[in-house]
Amino acid sequence: MTSAIRLTPLDNAIKHHDHDFHQIVIGLDGHAEFEIEGLGGCIAPLTGCIVPANHVHYYEGIGTNRQLIFDLPDNAPSLSGSQRELARLFDAPRFFALDDPLRLYLNFLVQELSLPRHAQGDLLAATFLGCLHSRLHVAPPPSRRLDLDGLDRFIQNNLEKRLTVADLASQACLSEAHFSECFREQTGVTPYQYLLRQRLAAARYWLTTSMLPLSEVAARTGFASQSALSHAFRRAFDYSPGQLRRNPQLSLSRNAPLLDAGSNT
Repeated sequence: MTSAIRLTPLDNAIKHHDHDFHQIVIGLDGHAEFEIEGLGGCIAPLTGCIVPANHVHYYEGIGTNRQLIFDLPDNAPSLSGSQRELARLFDAPRFFALDDPLRLYLNFLVQELSLPRHAQGDLLAATFLGCLHSRLHVAPPPSRRLDLDGLDRFIQNNLEKRLTVADLASQACLSEAHFSECFREQTGVTPYQYLLRQRLAAARYWLTTSMLPLSEVAARTGFASQSALSHAFRRAFDYSPGQLRRNPQLSLSRNAPLLDAGSNT
């Protein structure tokens, strides 16, 4: 998947989902409301938000609105190779406002998109991301070793509460951005990926050791619904919770190790 840039309104109804690519949403006309893993804000014209991949986000357009949306897979040219540093924009969700130079570039970008032969999305995206990174990126304080054992205990004791990265950062007494930086450096994965692995491992345990309804398994492991659990489960393991129930040996044969990346457990 390459970078995609689109102009679209958001529905005037609250919706939510997550996806395996990063996203930037910028308001052009009207207003919209976003909540990204517990971080909420309003998008007005010339303001926007960063939605990291696999972060559940709720959104709603307010009246007549139009948004510019970047869809950015982690391996897109604008986020890989010599541009890899730009991926740090997506270490944590955040809201931002455009300054005057970026507003001029935004106008140019919108005009380019209206042309039948507009420039490739990857080129337009790389320029915008580079400018945004230079404005938003703050060099993190020196990293420190995190107490992963303590974080594991906190996660396991609170799985049913739909934990967020902000909750984990609070346990470590760090800002969300600094915590994400330290965590990724220490474990090789993002806090959200680590938390999702813990939740999926717990769900797989309940599915193979009990006959709890799938809705109850979802509730015990912090998923918003039975369908949210099924979607995440299939994406992680290539089989559904129902298939695992019918054939428990699947947990031994495919994608079995979930907790070994950076974990002390």
